Amino acid sequence: MKLRVLLLILAISGISLTQTADAASKARKAHQQAHSEQLANAKIGMDKTVIANMVKGDLVSKESQKMELTKESEAMIKDLMGEAHKYIGRPYRHGAKGPSAFDCSGFTSYIYRQFGYSISPSSRAQYTEGVNVSRNDLRTGDLVFFTSRNSGKNVGHVGIVVSADNATGNFKFIHASIKGVKVSDFEGYYLGRYIGARRIITE
Repeated sequence: MKLRVLLLILAISGISLTQTADAASKARKAHQQAHSEQLANAKIGMDKTVIANMVKGDLVSKESQKMELTKESEAMIKDLMGEAHKYIGRPYRHGAKGPSAFDCSGFTSYIYRQFGYSISPSSRAQYTEGVNVSRNDLRTGDLVFFTSRNSGKNVGHVGIVVSADNATGNFKFIHASIKGVKVSDFEGYYLGRYIGARRIITE
């Protein structure tokens, strides 16, 4: 009798050990499969990132090539800046389009018109013309836009880049300020009011 009980206990224990081993084996396999899936997903993510970066780099390269100026355009921008500097000291008058007096967008549209470019006399409309340019890619002749005391968060002022330091994002610009046409640095009042830039002469 005791022998039967002992054999029965051993049989039950054997089944239990087998079930435990099977469960452990299944758990290992599930863990390995999950780990493999994680690695595969990580590889896909890495591949997508690499591809995205390559595409982005290619687009930037193409955009930079597209933005390169011809010698004729470089000469025209130099003449455009010479023309703009002729009006330093001219008075500001709201709505004035030059040449005896200017408001900000009247000044920029007047200067560009002398070189065959017809841009809107409104600063807000000018902000939709040409192509967008980042502050670290500015060059002479680009239009730079700011809010004003009366424009809220909208465009309220515009000027023309005279020179730019792309490493720092600083620049000088000529514009019709309330004190008249002048060259200003990107500092003080203008720092917190900068909105963006547009490029009219692109090639």
